[in-house]
Order: sequence, then C-alpha cells, then structure tokens
Amino acid sequence: MSFAELGLSDHLLQALSEKGYQVPTPIQLAAIPAVLEGRDVMAAAQTGTGKTAGFVLPMLQRLAQGPKVRANSVRALVLTPTRELAAQVEDNAEYYGRHTQLTTEVVFGGVKINPQMQRLRGGVDLLVATPGRLLDLHSQNAVRFDQLEILVLDEADRMLDMGFIRDIRKILKLLPQKRQNLLFSATFSAEIKELAKDLVHNPVEVSVSPENATAHTVEQWIIPVDKSAKTRALIEVIKRNSWFQVLVFSRTKHGANRLVAQLDKAGIKAAAIHGNKSQGARTRALQEFKDSDIQVLVATDIAARGIDIKELPHVINFDLPNIAEDYVHRIGRTGRAGSVGEAVSLVSLDELDLLIEIERLTQAKIEHRELEGFAPNNPLPEVALKAPRKPKKPKTTKPATESSKANRTPTSKNSRPQRKPRPGSSASSEKPSGDKPQNQRRRRRPKPEANGNR
Repeated sequence: MSFAELGLSDHLLQALSEKGYQVPTPIQLAAIPAVLEGRDVMAAAQTGTGKTAGFVLPMLQRLAQGPKVRANSVRALVLTPTRELAAQVEDNAEYYGRHTQLTTEVVFGGVKINPQMQRLRGGVDLLVATPGRLLDLHSQNAVRFDQLEILVLDEADRMLDMGFIRDIRKILKLLPQKRQNLLFSATFSAEIKELAKDLVHNPVEVSVSPENATAHTVEQWIIPVDKSAKTRALIEVIKRNSWFQVLVFSRTKHGANRLVAQLDKAGIKAAAIHGNKSQGARTRALQEFKDSDIQVLVATDIAARGIDIKELPHVINFDLPNIAEDYVHRIGRTGRAGSVGEAVSLVSLDELDLLIEIERLTQAKIEHRELEGFAPNNPLPEVALKAPRKPKKPKTTKPATESSKANRTPTSKNSRPQRKPRPGSSASSEKPSGDKPQNQRRRRRPKPEANGNR
C-alpha cells in the first residue's frame, strides 16, 4: 500500500516524494488511518520504525482542514522528553508541512526563553515542547491551550523514567477536556499503561512488534572484557574494523568526557553529548557527527534520545545501561527504517546481572565473541535465558467499610501526643516563628540526569 492510498493530501504526498519515501512502514500503515479518523491512539513500535511520521503526517492533514490559529494559541501539542528529540520531531513536521500554510515551532530549556515567547505571539499550529519549558511559557502567559485539538506524548516511557510525570499531569490539567490524544512509545511498561488510562479514551491500540523486542535489522553481539581494559578494547574495535560514524554509549556524563579525551589521544576524533553540555555544544556535536566531521559521538542515554541519523552503521555500549529497556532504545539508533546496523556491547563480569536482565527483557540470547588479545581474566559466563517478568499490577486501595469507619478514633492536631524533648536538648514546646512543621516542609524532588531538557 502507498501513502496515497492512506488518504493523505497532495501537499503531504509531495513532501514525502521529495524526501524519498514511497512505502509506509507497518506503524504508519496502522496509525495514520486511525489518527485521520480522529481516534485516540496508543501505539508501540521499535525505535527507528517511522513512528514520528505516523503521527505527524495525519496531524498536519487534520490541522490543515481546521480554523486559523489565534495569537499565542496552539492547535496541536507534541511533548517529548529531550531537546534533541523535540528538535528532530519539529524538523520532520516542518519538512512534511512545507507545502502547506501551517506553522510549526519547538521550545525547550537550556536556551533563552524570550525569543521563544516572541515566536509564539502569532500562534502556532503545531508546537513541539519539553514539559518544563512549556510550563514556564504558560506561567508567563506566552502560550494558551483553549484552541488545542490534538495532544501527543512521544517517547512516553522516557518521560516517566526522567521524572516528568508531575509536569505531564500539570499540563493535562491545563488542556481542554475535548481533544484527540495520541501516545507513542518504543516500549510499554505497566506505568505507561496506567498513565494511558487517564489519557486516551477507547483508543486504537497499535503494536507492530513484540513488546520490548529489538529490530531484526540490527546484528548484536557481546565482547567479554575486563573492566580495566574497556577503553583499549573500544579503540581496538574501532581501528581494527575501520569504523566511522560510531555512536558510543556511556553510563555517566563524567565517563563520557573521559572517554572522549582518551579517544582523542588515540587519534580518533570524538565529541560528547550529555545533560551537562550547553544546548549549543550539544547541537554542534550532533551536527558534526551527522556531517562526518567527527568519527565517534559519545552519549548518555538521556541525551541520545532524538538522535536520528540515516543509516547510522554502528552502536557500541561501553557500559551496559542500568535499565534494561534502555538497551532497546540504544541499539535502536542503528538499523533504522529497514537499514542494517551493528550493535556491540563491551561487557565485564560486574555487569553480568545487567546482561541477564537485558536478555530477559528481549527474550533473546546475545552472542558472545572474544576480541583477540583482550580475553578477560575474569571470564563472563553464559547464563540460561530466564522467563520474562510478569507485569506489575497497579496498586489499589480497598474502600473503607462502615464498621472500620465507626471504629476509627478521630484525631486532630491538638489531640496528637506531643513528642517530648530529648534530655540535654534545647528544644522547647514553642517553635521559633517562621519555622515550618515537619509535615509542611517542602520535599526536594529528585532531578533527572539531563535537567537541561526541561
């Protein structure tokens, strides 16, 4: 089936033709008709299968048929977890809508807010945003949602992992109740399904691959190696195979910086991209990597979301991720849109438990290949594949019965027993003025790794 048979307009078909896309991917075949019908959609697909076009194309067509956007208003909103992914989605939307009169814009943290406020004054048909910056703009009356028709949560699993659930719920309270909701994600955990209950209504559920599966176009293998020899092994793999344009994953930001310095010393031009880098540095490093000006890009999991490089050939896991689902996202940077790719993991004995969890999640054993001259002193054993974990059931609270209500002893602040001061302490029954009681003190929220992605 062609894109024309899906009912897309001539303007969109022209843009697709200019981009060289002729045949829709499975996720696009399933999602585009449902979105065009105005249905809510809950879609799961592997990274790199074209899910961005799966929601952007039909959204643009629906928006083109609607009213003109008003000042400071937004007609469609796409929420993403990272700056890079937000920029990538907006780039696609701008390209696909190039032959229409629709406007697109992207906003995220890490850059000055005033230019973004100015660009929103005339209104935007399709806005792509990270949650924190969107709330900042709304608090300054720079954006309104009374004209909103469509909401998209892209990479919803990562947004939950990064601690954006509170921001998402705040945003949902600001939006009109009557709207179309689209939830797209590479993986679907129990937490995502729980969020979907409050978001989508009678959705069309789309899944074009087994949950948490890796793309069949990616050749995967493990190189067992001692932890102390990982850097030398990485350099050897790149040089021995004459690999260029290699995306390397590091578990930490400081580890990424150290790795770049060591690669440069070995004559391999590299750059790092992570949450501590300024937005300008991240954008510059990514562009140099895309233009093949640097050989290796070292990234953390958070910053790598949104890296979309056509036919990226190689991904190397210098460290295995702490979260098994991140392995699926990492290797999904290669083998995209049907192209082939290679994913190599340097695994030391201390990462055995992480490897077991990855294989348990994907339900596939990963081949072990020794690297000549790097046989580990502490061998990595091959462990039998474990059965998949059962999904967690959401917590439910039992309603109180009449008898239990009757047996409750009412309490008040005045009737609560006062804690006696410890002997020798200077505590008295009176608190200094302005001192907050313990139960009123603000709790610090844990910050996500890439707090600049707000």
